[in-house]
Amino acid sequence: MSKVPGGPAPAEGGPGLTISLAERLRSAGLDPVAVAGFVTAALTEDLAGGSDVTTAATVGTGATGRADLVARSAGVVAGLGVAAAVFALVPGNLDQASPAGSKPAGAWLDRAELHGAGLDWAGLDWAELVADGDQVVPGQPVLRVTGPIGPMLTAERTALNLLCHLSGVATLTRQWVDAVAGTGARIRDTRKTTPGMRALEKYAVRCGGGLNHRMALSDAALIKDNHVAAAGSVAAAFAAVRRQAPGLPLEVECDTLDQVAEALAAGADQILLDNFSVPDMAAAVALTGGRARLEASGGLTLATARAVAETGVDYLAVGALTHSAPALDIGLDLVRGSDTIGTADATGD
Repeated sequence: MSKVPGGPAPAEGGPGLTISLAERLRSAGLDPVAVAGFVTAALTEDLAGGSDVTTAATVGTGATGRADLVARSAGVVAGLGVAAAVFALVPGNLDQASPAGSKPAGAWLDRAELHGAGLDWAGLDWAELVADGDQVVPGQPVLRVTGPIGPMLTAERTALNLLCHLSGVATLTRQWVDAVAGTGARIRDTRKTTPGMRALEKYAVRCGGGLNHRMALSDAALIKDNHVAAAGSVAAAFAAVRRQAPGLPLEVECDTLDQVAEALAAGADQILLDNFSVPDMAAAVALTGGRARLEASGGLTLATARAVAETGVDYLAVGALTHSAPALDIGLDLVRGSDTIGTADATGD
């Protein structure tokens, strides 16, 4: 079991993050500043009116406790560091704040403005009880938060939204990876990601054992049907991209076996088989003869994944990993001493 401690938030770790948490995010391939900005925007949505009315009314000043984020269903965890960033960045003592001058409603306050408004960072501590990528079972705690109960509850929904979603992506990815295990084929994601969440969702894919395709349009070239239509042919599109970006990875989307042959003749070493039947995929593998890596795409399902992989293709491109993954049910249990005093999960508000 991996236990990663957190703690109060010195500026050296990034905007509101501990140094250790910033390093934790960086080691996962995430930009701590970008994560802090995204989490801040998410918290701002909940705090647009400037306060958490329910928590201020029900939680006594100075009340402290412990909250465990607990898996309600089996799956693969991803995003523990992102959830920890929510608890690191949520402001404390919102109920004691004075009006923030002329700051517009919903605008987030930076550290100096928080101090001027009578606010401060919450001072929550956290510990990861498992590691991203671990398989968890119902009832298993994955993250523990201790400290003031007020900001803990203010941060609850934002933290769960992110953790449940990213863990859902990782869980679905693992199902696809398991479906093709032993075939030699790998599962890859696509750019069909939630706007603003690409880095986080692609991280979750990695946690589930999948591979990332392009992060951005400049990382690699992918010639699709509309590019072929614009250029006049597969060969013409291939030659144009090679002239423009000679060293860039280049993949060609093909709709027919004739186009596969044309792409191979042009020198393509990566070919995407778009909506091919399983027999046609096998024929494309035979036609290619190892001269190019082949990626199956379009109409793929978990039920057919193994049959597709057994044709000999190198990759299965699965947009559903990021655009259709159901959230993994994870809840927050608030504890004082040995008593559980409240619960929330992925399904409630």
